[in-house]
Amino acid sequence: MKAEPGLPFHISSRSKIKQHLTLKLYNDLKRIRTSSGYTLDQAIRSGIENPDSSIGIYAGDMESYKCFAPVLLPIIEDYHQLAPEWSHKPGLREAVLPDLDPKQTFIRSTRIRVARNLRRFPFSCNMNKDQRLALEETVKKAFKILPEILSGTYTAFTDLDEQQFNALLEKGLAFPKGDRFMDAAGINRDYPLGRGIFTSRDKVIRVWVNEEDHLRIIAQSPGGDIADVFNRLIEMIKALEAKLDFAFNQKKGFLTACPTNIGTAMRAGVHIHLGKLEQNLSLLETIARDHHLQIRGTGGEKTAIEKSVFDISNARRLGISANTILTDLHKGVQAVIQAETEI
Repeated sequence: MKAEPGLPFHISSRSKIKQHLTLKLYNDLKRIRTSSGYTLDQAIRSGIENPDSSIGIYAGDMESYKCFAPVLLPIIEDYHQLAPEWSHKPGLREAVLPDLDPKQTFIRSTRIRVARNLRRFPFSCNMNKDQRLALEETVKKAFKILPEILSGTYTAFTDLDEQQFNALLEKGLAFPKGDRFMDAAGINRDYPLGRGIFTSRDKVIRVWVNEEDHLRIIAQSPGGDIADVFNRLIEMIKALEAKLDFAFNQKKGFLTACPTNIGTAMRAGVHIHLGKLEQNLSLLETIARDHHLQIRGTGGEKTAIEKSVFDISNARRLGISANTILTDLHKGVQAVIQAETEI
């Protein structure tokens, strides 16, 4: 692998870390260790081993955002395209919005998720086996005392045989070992130990434990009642927040392993069938851009469009409130449906 002189990045790399990490800055930061022992070399390993990384740096704990701020802050501001004096916009309020597609003509499903990490544990790329198991036990205790409306079952992946696990994967309920970017960062270490999924009795809410972040709290339901899905999600967030101390910074919001997710750490989106707009992608992309949305393949990022079903979700996560994200999505999808019917 051919690297450029001075820093160990491949000459073809276009990652944010390569753009912002100068040799002087690297030398200034390379000897720093967070209290959990995380270093800059660990943080950038994924970006070095994967020349096609778009970001190339992971935070190993809350302290990473302070210790490595000289490089992380420029990356955050560049990626999120932030205005001067930016700051996380707090608040999760119940939403009241009409169902976008009551007859489910276009919208197949709505899915909204947030990432959360626990303050007292290192992040996923910097955890050892005992820490992963201890975190799992901590959140299992929180699941057991949820209000009745949110109650459900936690399933540890290590309690499943291969057939049972594959059945969950096929339904999109379990999560597989992470990709090569996550693997290089250390996130896949000890998989599937300490990993599992909580599922509410009504199947609307699920929580992934020890994936890229400690928790991925997800609400998903058929159709386009975006507000109802969001309101179910915030019930779960608030119930867990009352029992668990999440990693949070007043300016940066909720802190995550990947700096692209900080802030609300929320992705809200729909799976939507657009047979006509599939033939007019420039119009679809214009509508999405005007409403701060992004278009992805049926299976998410870097996947193909299958049977004219698109994944449309928010492009902004930091410097904007969760409720504004939801409003953007609602207005944007409404405009998309209007365009699809008028073509």
